[in-house]
Amino acid sequence: MSAYSRPVYSSEAGRLCPGCGKPPAACACRKPGAPPGDGQVRVRRETGGRGGKTVTTVRGLPLAEAELQQLGKQLKAACGSGGTVKDGVLEVQGDHVERALAWLLAKGFKAKRAGG
Repeated sequence: MSAYSRPVYSSEAGRLCPGCGKPPAACACRKPGAPPGDGQVRVRRETGGRGGKTVTTVRGLPLAEAELQQLGKQLKAACGSGGTVKDGVLEVQGDHVERALAWLLAKGFKAKRAGG
């Protein structure tokens, strides 16, 4: 293995950080509390890979995993729908882009609609 390649997946730990090669919980290259990406929260409607079912996704929330779970619970209640949090992405079942966007803006997040 060269110095420029690192594994990005392990059958034991799952996804690995591309920077340091460690699981996301033990990542050494990311500063705690730093927002991922550019700090912009993006709300998007997706159907790909879900058997044709529509899901509203929220990416880029600058929160820790526990805070993201709590915010997800509140957003799902506001939308009257189910959902989950996977790899830092909040998923709400159904097409709730406008409702989720308005709710996030009211909570003080810098959010915008993404993906047409």
